[in-house]
Amino acid sequence: MKDITVRFFAVFREAAGVESQTLDTASADVGQLFGEMARLFPGLAVEAAALVAINDEMVGWDQPIEDGDEVLFFPPVAGG
Repeated sequence: MKDITVRFFAVFREAAGVESQTLDTASADVGQLFGEMARLFPGLAVEAAALVAINDEMVGWDQPIEDGDEVLFFPPVAGG
């Protein structure tokens, strides 16, 4: 198990109803972790253009997570 902090931004924060969540997880990577968060917060949904960072560094959805990491989930941003 890994002790991590998850932070949500914009519509992800609205869907989760919280800005952050500290938890113990067995998820191996950020994709699995998002799935775990979607089970905890049913309003969350992965979108193809969503972004993720670990410890303020942008990473891919298959990036492994480690004990003590802070994982940030960003929804797609519309531009004009």
